[in-house]
Amino acid sequence: MSDRSLIQPGPVAAQRFESFEGKGRKLEFTLAPGLSINDAIARPLLAENIRAAALVIEDGSFTPLHYLMPALSTDGVHAAWYSGQYSPMDETELERGNVTFGERDGAPFIHCHAIWNEADGSRNAGHILPHETIVSQPIRATAWAVDSIAMVSEPDEETGFTLFHPVPLDELKTGQQGPRMVFARIAPNEDIIESLEAICRKHGIEHALVRGSVGSLIGARYLGGSIVDDIATEVFVLEGIVSEGAAATRLEIAMVDTHGTITRGFLERGDNPVCITFELCLEEIARPMW
Repeated sequence: MSDRSLIQPGPVAAQRFESFEGKGRKLEFTLAPGLSINDAIARPLLAENIRAAALVIEDGSFTPLHYLMPALSTDGVHAAWYSGQYSPMDETELERGNVTFGERDGAPFIHCHAIWNEADGSRNAGHILPHETIVSQPIRATAWAVDSIAMVSEPDEETGFTLFHPVPLDELKTGQQGPRMVFARIAPNEDIIESLEAICRKHGIEHALVRGSVGSLIGARYLGGSIVDDIATEVFVLEGIVSEGAAATRLEIAMVDTHGTITRGFLERGDNPVCITFELCLEEIARPMW
C-alpha cells in the first residue's frame, strides 16, 4: 500500500468507489468540424439516448484549442488545482485522448484528457476545455456506452470539486444484448489497480478491459522503476486489463505533471493512489487477451 496520500478538504467518504453495471455497446463516429468538442461528442451519443460513455479520440485537429494543466493548490483548501488557461490559436493536431461523457446541470458534458502537437512543434497534454475548444479537422471517436447508467457531474463533499460519478437509471431496459460493462468512479488516495480489482470482484467479473477512462494520480510509480514525484497530474488510460490474480492486472497510462512533462508506462500495483478522482469503464471479456 502506498504511503503517498493527500488531505482533502471534506470528510472522507465511507464508500471508496461507486460502480454500476449494464449491457454495453460500442459506437464509432466522427467528431464534426465547426462544433465544440463537447457538442461534437454529445450529438451522436444523445441521438442514441446515451447518458454515460467512455471514449477514445484520435487524429484530426482543433482550432482553437483551450486547455488547463495540473497545478498545485494555492487556496489552502483543495488538495490540487488547475493552471491558468493555455490557448494556442493555430491549428493543433490531436494525437490521442480519452473522454468521459455524461451530464452536468442537466446538459451534456464531457471530461477530456489528451495529448496533442502544436503548430510550433511542441507536444503538450492536459485537460481540454469542452465548450471553448473547436474541432477543425474530423476526429475519430470510439465510444463504449451503457443505456442503464448516467454519468452525472455533481459537487463532491470530500474533494470540494464537481465530479462525475455513475448513477443507475430508473428506466426498465429490456431485450438488451452485449457484454457486461461497468462505469465507476474511484475516490482519492485509493490505489488505482487495487481499486480496479475490487470493482471487478464486486461485480463478479474475472476478466475485463479498461475502456477510455480519465483521472488523476499522486505522481506515478511505473514498472521498471521510473518515478514521477508530483502531486497534481492529469492522466488517461492507454491500455488496461484486469484479470484474476494480482500479477495478471496491468494498466498503461499517459500522464502530464505540473511541469508539463509527459510520461507513459505500466503502473506498479499498490503504489499509485488517486489524487482527486478516476472515472472508469470496464468491459467484461471471456479471457485475458495475451
